[in-house]
Amino acid sequence: MAHVIVKGDDFERAFKQFKIRCKKEGILKEYREKQHYTKPSEKKRKKISKKRT
Repeated sequence: MAHVIVKGDDFERAFKQFKIRCKKEGILKEYREKQHYTKPSEKKRKKISKKRT
Protein backbone atom coordinates (compact mmCIF):
# COMPACT_ATOMS: atom_id res chain seq x y z
CA MET A 1 0.00 0.00 0.00
CA ALA A 2 1.25 3.44 -0.89
CA HIS A 3 1.92 5.89 1.90
CA VAL A 4 2.95 9.52 2.03
CA ILE A 5 4.39 11.53 4.91
CA VAL A 6 2.65 14.87 5.49
CA LYS A 7 5.03 17.66 6.42
CA GLY A 8 3.46 20.70 8.01
CA ASP A 9 -0.04 21.64 6.89
CA ASP A 10 0.41 20.66 3.24
CA PHE A 11 -2.30 17.99 3.13
CA GLU A 12 -3.43 18.79 -0.43
CA ARG A 13 0.04 18.18 -1.85
CA ALA A 14 0.41 14.95 0.14
CA PHE A 15 -2.97 13.74 -1.09
CA LYS A 16 -1.97 14.48 -4.69
CA GLN A 17 1.25 12.50 -4.23
CA PHE A 18 -0.73 9.64 -2.70
CA LYS A 19 -3.06 9.50 -5.71
CA ILE A 20 -0.09 9.47 -8.10
CA ARG A 21 1.62 6.65 -6.18
CA CYS A 22 -1.59 4.61 -6.11
CA LYS A 23 -1.91 5.03 -9.86
CA LYS A 24 1.69 3.92 -10.44
CA GLU A 25 1.29 0.85 -8.24
CA GLY A 26 -1.99 -0.08 -9.90
CA ILE A 27 -3.96 -0.20 -6.67
CA LEU A 28 -7.14 1.34 -8.10
CA LYS A 29 -7.05 -0.85 -11.18
CA GLU A 30 -6.69 -3.96 -9.05
CA TYR A 31 -9.53 -2.81 -6.78
CA ARG A 32 -11.89 -2.29 -9.72
CA GLU A 33 -11.05 -5.70 -11.13
CA LYS A 34 -11.82 -7.39 -7.82
CA GLN A 35 -15.12 -5.61 -7.22
CA HIS A 36 -17.02 -8.13 -9.34
CA TYR A 37 -16.35 -11.75 -10.12
CA THR A 38 -15.21 -12.40 -13.66
CA LYS A 39 -15.32 -15.84 -15.12
CA PRO A 40 -12.02 -17.35 -16.26
CA SER A 41 -13.22 -17.33 -19.87
CA GLU A 42 -13.88 -13.58 -19.66
CA LYS A 43 -10.40 -13.00 -18.21
CA LYS A 44 -8.91 -14.98 -21.07
CA ARG A 45 -10.83 -12.92 -23.66
CA LYS A 46 -9.69 -9.65 -22.06
CA LYS A 47 -6.08 -10.84 -21.99
CA ILE A 48 -6.17 -11.81 -25.67
CA SER A 49 -7.80 -8.55 -26.71
CA LYS A 50 -5.15 -6.54 -24.80
CA LYS A 51 -2.40 -8.36 -26.66
CA ARG A 52 -3.97 -7.50 -30.03
CA THR A 53 -4.04 -3.77 -29.36
